[in-house]
Amino acid sequence: MVKLGRITALLAGAALLAATTTGTGAASTSAAPRKSGPITVAYVEVNSNSMLNVGKYALAQDGGNVFDIGVIFAANINYDTAAKSAYLYFNPNVQSVLDNVSTQVRPLQAKGIKVMLSILGNHQGAGFANFPSQQAAAAFAKQLSDTVTKYGLDGIDFDDEYAEYGNNGTGQPNASSFVHLVTALRAAMPTKLISLYNIGPAASRLSYGGTDITSKFNYAWNPYYGTWGVPNIALPKSGLSPAAVRIGATSTSTAAGFAQRTVNEGYGVYLTYNLGAGDSHTYISSFTKPLYGKDAVYRP
Repeated sequence: MVKLGRITALLAGAALLAATTTGTGAASTSAAPRKSGPITVAYVEVNSNSMLNVGKYALAQDGGNVFDIGVIFAANINYDTAAKSAYLYFNPNVQSVLDNVSTQVRPLQAKGIKVMLSILGNHQGAGFANFPSQQAAAAFAKQLSDTVTKYGLDGIDFDDEYAEYGNNGTGQPNASSFVHLVTALRAAMPTKLISLYNIGPAASRLSYGGTDITSKFNYAWNPYYGTWGVPNIALPKSGLSPAAVRIGATSTSTAAGFAQRTVNEGYGVYLTYNLGAGDSHTYISSFTKPLYGKDAVYRP
């Protein structure tokens, strides 16, 4: 499923990203060359492309990995009409990545690249913003944290699109649901990454009953590719990506301009979407040059 508009650097600097554990069975990361500047994130549509593409780009002159985080796009939140509950679903392509983490994920982690799993609605009425109770939200959070542990992933990305709230007799978004979900997930995986694709009802429901979950996110980013937009969430600049670039579709001049603006305005993350197969180092260099002062090289 292709996103409508795709769409943090570290909350405590590069140390947070480097220190975050990769979970049970994950490969230890190598001492990759450390780069300075914002981190760069790559979403990969695994229905048509390999996660391994994330590890095929480096900065020239031993400058380290271009991409610091690869995001598996995407698992789904589905709805069981008989049980009247949400559940985590993997389509065959996502399941294949997870079943083959030793060859699809561990090589990236061995290079020092974090691998997260994005969770997306699936037109069935289940979403992050309409759990009917705190217990239901916590049950789904457990499915997420269990998945991170089982497959040795580095975190969860929330993308509140395509839920189609109300389908199958489900409820409309409520004020407490997402707060309960993120609170339970952060408690279950205190050292892992949690990111917010800043879209949908969940993204505007970050506080309830005196609990504000803003600080429980590591990152938040702009969800509209080809645009610049600061996410409306009170994270430090180091955890935000106002830039949103669709590789190959956003013009190189726009990608370069967003990269320069990211540096000039002190933001810590640069978000990209739809990294595919083949050599795209020329395009990718359009943003690595302003971000890091170096061209990208392709290493198949």
